[in-house]
Amino acid sequence: MGSVDENYDVIIVGGAVIGSSIAWHLTGRDDFKGRVLVIEKDPNYEFCSTALSAASIRQQFSTPVNIEMSAYGIDFLRNLKRDLDPEVDIALHEKGYLILATDQGRDILKQNHATQTEFGADIVWMEPDELAAKYPWMNTSDLSAGCWGRTGEGWFDAYCLMQSFRKQARRRGADYIDGEVVDVVREGDQITGVVLKDGRRFGCGTLINAAGTGGSKLAKMAGLEIPVEPRKRCIFVFDCRDAADINASCPMLIDPSGLYVRPEGEFFITGIAPPKDRDPECWDFEVDHSLFDDIIWPGLYERCERFEAIKVVNAWAGHYSYNLLDQNAILGRHTDVKNFVFANGFSGHGLQQSPAVGRGIAELVATDGYQALDLSVFGYERIRDNAPVLELNVI
Repeated sequence: MGSVDENYDVIIVGGAVIGSSIAWHLTGRDDFKGRVLVIEKDPNYEFCSTALSAASIRQQFSTPVNIEMSAYGIDFLRNLKRDLDPEVDIALHEKGYLILATDQGRDILKQNHATQTEFGADIVWMEPDELAAKYPWMNTSDLSAGCWGRTGEGWFDAYCLMQSFRKQARRRGADYIDGEVVDVVREGDQITGVVLKDGRRFGCGTLINAAGTGGSKLAKMAGLEIPVEPRKRCIFVFDCRDAADINASCPMLIDPSGLYVRPEGEFFITGIAPPKDRDPECWDFEVDHSLFDDIIWPGLYERCERFEAIKVVNAWAGHYSYNLLDQNAILGRHTDVKNFVFANGFSGHGLQQSPAVGRGIAELVATDGYQALDLSVFGYERIRDNAPVLELNVI
């Protein structure tokens, strides 16, 4: 690629939780002695998906590898002080997900529960009378069943986890620079480097795309395509007076309507995916307050009458890196340009999957294969072949 400022064995584009997890896992391997550069265009992480997410982890998937990735993720989070950073406190609240189903979703919920327990997840099946007894504040009249993660699910401080990965990756020798990649240099079926907006040029042996919502743009610079677009998700924090008992017992509740709600300190946090006709590709960060007024608030009241008198105290918008094919991650090498590695399209699962993805991509780069957990089901081949790996969802 001509003259370069520096050469690296691995360049990671994107230094948020996925990119930094990869950098930390890779630089900690005894069988990898190469140089690693992480390039991040938003050094304050003001707009990254990690910092703007609702920061949760669940085992309640229908695809076995997703369940196994989250199993490693929760184990990693529980042992963070030992394995990553003795000074970190991510405030892990292991209060579980509670996924509710009406008659229409009961069979799928039952099928998913069987898969989850088969793969070791601690998920409790609950009939409506059991739900009513455990959560007396909840309206259960329309419910057919629920599944509650007794252990292994909950929420935590996403920004803290990301910064710990970043800090510890740098301590292990990864270089971090602020900059925006504007060109990927490709020679035949090999990536040889990148060019930054300020003119700096870096050569590489492997390029890892961890660019979040910018993942498609980076791929296009290399002449490659992935079906990933940004999708805006609005998050609302609300106060509900005299709701200490709800706050104390409420898990991460996933309603059949699609909305979620969970405690956030003394308050509650809630959100919902917009209707499809209000969910285009989106790059702005403006909060859609009509979503709360028109959909979320009525839904909250339907599930719990005491949520009638609530007040929004904060709101923000972040972006999902949305995989249009199947809303699952795209991981691993491109089929033709083999030193271009994807870590894209997590569609809201990236934070919870960051430990397993970091470990897996590090294995792939260092050994040319997966070791601890085979992530090849999410390989680029399914994108090429238009062969989606779909989650079975109650909603």
